[in-house]
Amino acid sequence: MSDSLDRSTKINLLKDSVVKKLCEVLDKSSSKGWRKLGEIVGNDRRFKVSSDDMEMCSLRVLEVEGSPSLMLLRLMGERGCTTGHLIDYLQTLGNSEALQCLKPPALQILIQPQSAALMCGHNLRLSCHAVGKSAAQYQWFKSREEVPNSASPELVISPVQLKDAGFYICRVNSGDVCEFSQWAQVDVLKGSTSYGQSYHSLDGRLKLVIQPQSQQLHVGETLQLECGAVGRPIPRYQWHKNGAPIPNATNRRLLVPHVMQDHHGRYRCEISSSTERMWTNEVHVVVGSIELFPNSVPDQLYATDKVALLIGNLSYQNHPQLKAPMVDVYDLTNLLRQLNFKVVSLLDLTESEMRNAVDEFLLLLHKGVYGLLYYAGHGYENYGNSFMVPVDAPNPYRSANCLCVQSILKLMQEKETGLNVFLLDMCRKRNIHDDSTPNIVLRVTANIVFGYATCQDAEAFELSSTGFTNGVFVKFLKKRLMDNEKITVVLDRVAEDMGQFDATKGKQALEIRSSLSERRALTDLILPGDSANLAHAHSRQWAKAHELPESMSLNFDCGAQIKLGFAAEFSNVLVIYTHIIKKPEDMSFCQAHVTDFSQELDVDPKEMNRETPEETGIYLLSSSLPQHCLYTRLSSLQKLREELVFTVCLQGTFAAMDDDHPIYWTKSVNIGKPLIARLDLHRAMRRNSCLQTCPMPHSPSQSPCHSPGPDHLHHHLFYHASHLAQDLNRLSPQHHYLDGCEHPQAAAEGCGFAYHDHLGQCGYERAYEADGLLSSPGKFSIPIEAPEDINELQTVFINSLQLQPQ
Repeated sequence: MSDSLDRSTKINLLKDSVVKKLCEVLDKSSSKGWRKLGEIVGNDRRFKVSSDDMEMCSLRVLEVEGSPSLMLLRLMGERGCTTGHLIDYLQTLGNSEALQCLKPPALQILIQPQSAALMCGHNLRLSCHAVGKSAAQYQWFKSREEVPNSASPELVISPVQLKDAGFYICRVNSGDVCEFSQWAQVDVLKGSTSYGQSYHSLDGRLKLVIQPQSQQLHVGETLQLECGAVGRPIPRYQWHKNGAPIPNATNRRLLVPHVMQDHHGRYRCEISSSTERMWTNEVHVVVGSIELFPNSVPDQLYATDKVALLIGNLSYQNHPQLKAPMVDVYDLTNLLRQLNFKVVSLLDLTESEMRNAVDEFLLLLHKGVYGLLYYAGHGYENYGNSFMVPVDAPNPYRSANCLCVQSILKLMQEKETGLNVFLLDMCRKRNIHDDSTPNIVLRVTANIVFGYATCQDAEAFELSSTGFTNGVFVKFLKKRLMDNEKITVVLDRVAEDMGQFDATKGKQALEIRSSLSERRALTDLILPGDSANLAHAHSRQWAKAHELPESMSLNFDCGAQIKLGFAAEFSNVLVIYTHIIKKPEDMSFCQAHVTDFSQELDVDPKEMNRETPEETGIYLLSSSLPQHCLYTRLSSLQKLREELVFTVCLQGTFAAMDDDHPIYWTKSVNIGKPLIARLDLHRAMRRNSCLQTCPMPHSPSQSPCHSPGPDHLHHHLFYHASHLAQDLNRLSPQHHYLDGCEHPQAAAEGCGFAYHDHLGQCGYERAYEADGLLSSPGKFSIPIEAPEDINELQTVFINSLQLQPQ
């Protein structure tokens, strides 16, 4: 460490703390202060300071907390004066105390711990790094108490609990010099993180995770509204009532004991940081009965609960692989949780797993509940009915191998839900191998919204990229999903945004079908209804199936201690990480890894116990995991039939031993059935599964054959032989891209081997007319609400699309 600052540094780049100390010395000195320094600088033609400049500096003395030295240093800095020049002037001045201010301290803290707000169950990391003339030693404190086992530059608490909230500081020693870091406040929020994945904030940005809830109170009761956001630094809060700020209401909890009738009104909270600002939902507080204040909740619609099932299928066994569904499901999960949805996010489900997941989803639906189903993967549409394709679907597949969206809607209608939203991010080409006509009779209800990522008889695209990116639909949907607008208005805006996207303009357009008559929005508040007790019981059961295993410390006979931690990337994807907490002093090498997992999980040993999350396939959650660990990613937890038992193996070598052969210690760990594994989605389909609500020819209940026979397949191949030859010639060579920075890649749903020259028009009437299906069942079940740009969609894809046929 050098004994002086860099002489070439401009003085206007000096740290504020250095300038403040220097000005204090120069301001208080009469013979060797700022006036004498100004005279010395004035004699230097390079930085000539005039008498007028000195007069300006003098005037600063008359100001409150004015510093003439600060004014003089700013003038010198504006004229290019460096630290070297200033040191020379101070030496001429003979002010040794001022010179001492420009010498670096014997111990300097370079990285200060930063305050943070995070969710309970997440990972807390505070950092403090210092340099000195000798090696720095660290000790963390919470308030006045030492934090055990915290003698390192980074303080990691995983997972953080409510009791860990408070103020932290780090003491740094270097030789006989001691410095303290700045205080860092940690705010721990308790929220509904048990539905698959912890909230976290990327790059310190604010993320709203707790919304206030409307309340109905009697006079004299206590009003308590709570909101919360995570991010770095801790956000600032300001509550508002009826549009005006409430004095001294700057905590994330608003507490009003003994409410009076004049406390009723509309409340919301402004949450801000130095660079961002956001608002919570507006909630209503009613004091007394609603009958006393009939206008206190004007035109406000409520949900009795909000439930969302998100399925992303990408690793198909017999069809092209996809990439975007994983990113899309992950992003929508985080956004919907901010809207107080109970979210279940699942990847790569087989047919039986999808049906069982839907059955569990339906158990959470009751009168007035908002239900949202999002699906990303391969799919098709026949006779106005949409089918989602499981990852184990044969090639070619038919309706018997897939899930019919309309049959799920029929079951949701029977639950008397308040809003049914289907967001289908899949292709809608016809399946020539499926000639069944599902006989699904839907009730006429005014609460159904379909958002199709593309038009009828057209493909949906994911962007071709070396990394992980959203599909085209979610790329724009996630920018609008949090808008406090009617859901159809939100989708209309998404459609407009997609229409301006050059990469897919004229090739993919959002189609909206809606029978929604009320202003229902995903941001609507939750007020439990008459069936609240029953719904709460189902919610508790569902929540238990989404709880993370508790982290644990394992002690080994050699004296080493390791931390075993867990995180959830999705409801069926568990991340396990190991971290060495303590090792014997004579142990030169120590590492802990996990092994011996159930074969049902199909874990690749080459992707286990990696030093970075990305090496094991953890791309989306990597920024929120603790560092310096070994990571393992376990997917497909829904296949787990027994409790998850595995081995933790500790490997160590001792410096005193003649050879370098490692010694091993092992411990068996049983974490039960983690996350979605508790629901046993692997079981055989129930008799009341959604499959039986959709009677159709060739279904498993009517025919043992799940896929077309050779004769049936030959008939379709012969009929489309000329079309297939033309399409293959037109699409050769296989890989083409659109011009531009982002290239769409079609998740094409050709249903086996078939392509079509003609793509149906996007208008609902014309689509049926083109296929001669005006009399097909279910056609008028849901009216259309489509943006204007859909009608102008091109009917033929250009050669620059890279297609992936199934």
